[in-house]
Amino acid sequence: MGYPDYRPRRMRANETVRSFIRETSLSPDDFIYPLFVKEGKGCKDPIPSMPNVFQYSLDMLPAEIDELRVRGVNAVILFGLPDHKDEVGSGAYDDHGVVQNAIRVIKDHAPDFYVVTDVCLCEYTNHGHCGLVDDAGYVQNDPTLELLARTAVSHVNAGADMVAPSDMMDGHIAALRSALDANGSVNAPIMAYSVKYASAFYGPFRDAADSAPSFGDRRAYQMDPANIEEGLREAKLDIQEGADMIMVKPSMAYLDVLREVRNRFHFPTAAYNVSGEYAMVKAAAAQGWIDERRIVLENLLCMKRAGACVIITYHAKDAAQWLNE
Repeated sequence: MGYPDYRPRRMRANETVRSFIRETSLSPDDFIYPLFVKEGKGCKDPIPSMPNVFQYSLDMLPAEIDELRVRGVNAVILFGLPDHKDEVGSGAYDDHGVVQNAIRVIKDHAPDFYVVTDVCLCEYTNHGHCGLVDDAGYVQNDPTLELLARTAVSHVNAGADMVAPSDMMDGHIAALRSALDANGSVNAPIMAYSVKYASAFYGPFRDAADSAPSFGDRRAYQMDPANIEEGLREAKLDIQEGADMIMVKPSMAYLDVLREVRNRFHFPTAAYNVSGEYAMVKAAAAQGWIDERRIVLENLLCMKRAGACVIITYHAKDAAQWLNE
């Protein structure tokens, strides 16, 4: 069917008419803000590679939650920086670990605020890998699953609303679902880091979470950036194992993957706008090379347009404020 007299510019003349046909919208409700929590008191420690992102001690969390709520951001994902690390990442599944205590602080202050927790061992092991390692330095899959399940249960028991395993072990969603159900936490949802690439865009995060591997890298368990079909298989497995939401990480350079995942499965899908993507925008804006506000909102809108129903982003506070102005 043709449109011989159709002139698209008629519907671009001003903001009102443009809004009539706008296909994608962005809202503060779309954002989850990453929070790095640590032991101590009075700490709001800057992360040099991530301007305006901080590591917070537990006593500083209520004020941060209040600021997020004022801006319209109603969810966080927690990452912990423990005082002690060991070969088995025991701080991850300690019932009184830093994340478990942070959940309690937030829920005591704001019971209806939504708390997602990262479930992984990399921040808690002295070698920085996401699971147990053998004498040859190989990350062991099945022995790690038990510890991840214990971590997820401890988070939910502390009051977490959702758990998000980022470890990329095979069978981890089934292991967490089984453990949560056995714990009586059948209504606790799982957001799976289903399509998580071995990306160079994670660099600043490893500074923020003190989680860089002490040897080797994570390419033996995170995905090859060259692959899409592999990611689709991973997402399918996670859905079959009981995930309630799946994720593509990183996002900006992987919008094609995000769209393919959403088209294939029509399943709730998150995008993680990761630390390196954030840092590049902040660095260029600091030089005056870009309009930070326009770039950030355009990037986030494109993630939403590509299929994300929720976006984990360090830009959440600024973007929410801009959207509300």
